[in-house]
Order: sequence, then structure tokens, then C-alpha cells
Amino acid sequence: MEYYLQLFINGLVIGSIYSLVALGFVIIYKATKVVNFAQGEMLMAGAYMCFALTVQAGIPFLASFLLTLGFSIVLGLCIERLILRPMIGEPIISVIMVTIGLSSVLKAVVQFFWGTDIRVYPQVLPSDPVFVAGVPVAPVYIAAFVLAALLFVAFSAFFKYSRMGIAMRATAFDQQAAQSMGIGIKNIFALSWCIAAVVSSIGGIILGNINGINIQLGQLGLKVFPAVILGGLDSLLGAAIGGLAIGVLENICGGLARDLFGISGFREVAAFIFLVIILMIKPYGLFGTKHIERV
Repeated sequence: MEYYLQLFINGLVIGSIYSLVALGFVIIYKATKVVNFAQGEMLMAGAYMCFALTVQAGIPFLASFLLTLGFSIVLGLCIERLILRPMIGEPIISVIMVTIGLSSVLKAVVQFFWGTDIRVYPQVLPSDPVFVAGVPVAPVYIAAFVLAALLFVAFSAFFKYSRMGIAMRATAFDQQAAQSMGIGIKNIFALSWCIAAVVSSIGGIILGNINGINIQLGQLGLKVFPAVILGGLDSLLGAAIGGLAIGVLENICGGLARDLFGISGFREVAAFIFLVIILMIKPYGLFGTKHIERV
């Protein structure tokens, strides 16, 4: 039981990172109705930028973290202004294909500058484990979970109470009505991409401190997609719950498959098997808005 409790705790930590990345998916979809398939590569770019500033430039980690957030905002603005704004009015499938192409471009840029080797962040927190319910947990895991939870609470408060957050919610509900009330739709689009880039970079930095980083980090965007579908593409609460659920599911299923059947890589596909089941039973997710069309 201690072993599976360890898997559960690790799953919560990874799931909290999934929730952050899923938040980026949901924000962009709510504002623009576009599924961003470059989300994982934006996470990878932020993780490598923080690594470059900390290790290669010798800047303290906290300063590198803040500078990486600034880089993420600029990246989000550039993507929205230079790549996606000219696509306004085009079919949604064309915009989605642009995000797929963007993912390949970001991956190529990262590979050009840093190669494909695994890079390790310097140790920021102590290595001595902290015992939770009798199970040893690394301090970086606890810090990752707490940081992800605080960020989710902060963003939820932003969307609920701030002026810009209310404008984003209005835009997500009805773009034409929001524009008629004086809300700058294009500015909301830009803000949504900036927030998505920031939360993705934070997720990448957290993962870098846990496991290191390499070029495969960009695939996390696809691994998070089952969490987005489970929670609902237009639900912030769904992103949080879906990410935690998928993180725990992956770890527990991977441990069971290894112990009972000797299968070592099942955790990599467990989420996608679950995704197929979700789409068959609840295609709009647990908290997603069900669209009803009358003919």
C-alpha cells in the first residue's frame, strides 16, 4: 500500500502540472475556439529558456524564472499578432493546422540551440525527503504541487473578479455581444495566448526541476489532451480536475500493469485509452458545455 500511495502522490504532482497546461488549452479555446496543438512546445520553449538563463547565463534561479515569464508573454504576443491574427476569418481547421506547424517550428528552434541531450536544472530545494502519511516525498514535489495549486487559485480569482478576466469570460460566451459592449476582442485574443504561454512555461520549469528537460518535453501537450477532454474544453474547473485525474490514473495504471502483467510502458498509453472511453461516453467532458443543435 505504501508503494501505491507513493504512486498516488507522484500522480497528484504530475497531474497538477497537467492541470496548468490544460488551463492554457482551455483559455485559448474559450477565447478563440481554437485547439492549440503547440501548447507542449510552448512549455518546452519556456523550460529551455529558464535553463539557459540559470545555467548558461549564470543568473539566479528566481530572476531566471521571472525573466522566463517575461519571455513567455513576448512569445504569446508574437504568436498571436504575427501568426494567428492574419488567420482571423479563415476556417478553424486552417488555424489548427497553423498551430501544428508552429509546434514543429518551436521544436526545431529548441533543437538547433540546445540539441537533444537531457539537460538538468541546478538543485534549488533540499534533497532530504519530507514524509507525508509515512511516505517519503521529495521537497521539489511538494513545492510543485503547492505552486500549481496557488497559480490555479490566482488565475481563477483573476477570471472571476478582475476587469480583464470578466472581459475574457464575456468574449468566450459571445464574441459579437462582447464587441458591441466595447470589449477589444483582438486584445482578449492576445491576452489569452500570453496567459497560455505563461502557464505552460511554469509547467515546463517545474518539470525541469523534477526530471530534467529534453526535446521530448513538447509531447506533454498531447499527453495533457485527455485531461482537457475529461474536464471539458471550455471549463477551467474541468482543467484542474481532469489534469489531477489523468496524472493519478497514469501512475496507478502504470504500477498495476508492471506488477500484475510485467508491462513497463503502459502508463504512456493509459491516458489515451481513457480518452477514447471518455469520448464514447461523455464527448463534452465532465464540466464542458453541451451544444444542442436543432434542425
